[in-house]
Amino acid sequence: MKRHSLQIFYLIFLLLASQILSSCSGNSGLNPSDPVTLTFWHVYGEQVDSPMNLLVQEFNETVGKKKGIIINVTRMSNASDIGEQLLAARSGEPGAGDLPDLFLCYPGTASLLGPETLTDWSEYFPIDELDSFVDAFVEEGKVQGRFCVFPLCKSTRLLYVNGTEFDRFSAGTGVNGDALRTWDGFFDTAKRYREWSGGRPFCAFDYLVQNVDLCARERGETGLIENGSYDCASSVLRDTWKQFADALVHGDIIVSDLYANTQMMTGEVPAGAGSSAAILYFNDTVTRPDNTREPMNLRVFPLPASDTPESAAPLAPQTGCGVCALKTDRVRGEAASIFLHWLTNSERNLEFAAKTGYIPVTDKAFDAIDRYHFQDTSYRTVYDAILTVKKSSRFVPLPSESGYIEKTNQLYDILRSEQSSLTASYLAGADPDALESETWEQFCSCLGRPEG
Repeated sequence: MKRHSLQIFYLIFLLLASQILSSCSGNSGLNPSDPVTLTFWHVYGEQVDSPMNLLVQEFNETVGKKKGIIINVTRMSNASDIGEQLLAARSGEPGAGDLPDLFLCYPGTASLLGPETLTDWSEYFPIDELDSFVDAFVEEGKVQGRFCVFPLCKSTRLLYVNGTEFDRFSAGTGVNGDALRTWDGFFDTAKRYREWSGGRPFCAFDYLVQNVDLCARERGETGLIENGSYDCASSVLRDTWKQFADALVHGDIIVSDLYANTQMMTGEVPAGAGSSAAILYFNDTVTRPDNTREPMNLRVFPLPASDTPESAAPLAPQTGCGVCALKTDRVRGEAASIFLHWLTNSERNLEFAAKTGYIPVTDKAFDAIDRYHFQDTSYRTVYDAILTVKKSSRFVPLPSESGYIEKTNQLYDILRSEQSSLTASYLAGADPDALESETWEQFCSCLGRPEG
């Protein structure tokens, strides 16, 4: 009898101990009656009803309410502005305020903030969960050995074409969309369009340098960039730049005023190389300066590939911020993890990406694109191109080091101000090689690696 009582005692003891341990290791820190509030800075629209704000509202009213978590959006801006504000807050600049609990930023900014001050998401996402995400997106988020920039959605670069104008050009020259598969074909098309159209440029580039960077990598260049600066001693980089700059000098391409879609919608150019997220800003019609209008009939292609690639597959640029969280206490870390798990659910991730022109980050979400109902046919065109990129190319991150964007913008300002005069000088008989060399000197002045 005593032995039986002793066994019961031990069973009760083990049960109580198990409950105590469970309460210590589970969600015990989260209390719906006393919710944890996490401040959040994001880049997805500055309007109150932005897609991200609507998601935050949904979370707060459902899972957040049940668990005891409130997400409070306290800043909405672009990535560059948020990056500057984060660094200002980190250094304690007057008026900068406190760092938010959650925020969107690039890996380069996370490195400057100090990865050791940020949550390592691998503590909350086991390997089997991370295996469901696109590998390249996860790898980009690892900074100095810590997985502190979690992929939420990404963008890539695509080639947009005004189908109505291109059909006219094709009928007159025999050139078709297959010519845009490679850079040699693209530049030949751009030249033929200029000649056919009486001098109009074919394509506006939003991110000329990034296209040069990607093309040089496809041609086998390694160690191209360091601390946001390029190795101007690289013969591959020099030859790649020359191909783009020659087209700029001849007037075959231009650097966009800001975003190529604007110049496409006014009929200045029939093509634009820009972000996949640019689809948000396209109209269905082209309205020319004389107020004549015609349908855009937008077509979308992957970026051209190098004609002599050294890489195993064409390279596709991946860009976009990721989610970071300040490393504080266990309860706030758990709350951030629950929100991020909810946010990156494959179905929800695809829904958010499809509304914003971004790329989902899980393989399951990619697989569901074929079955997703896009209300706008131009969005379907974009995501068909994105699927082609995913299946045929290897995603690689573009530079995000501090100062890189500022230096490329400085170069773009110079090229915008000079591109008309460069073409005018060429048409007036100036040596095109000499004009192209001037642009190379400007490239190296803005973005070249300091000697020594």
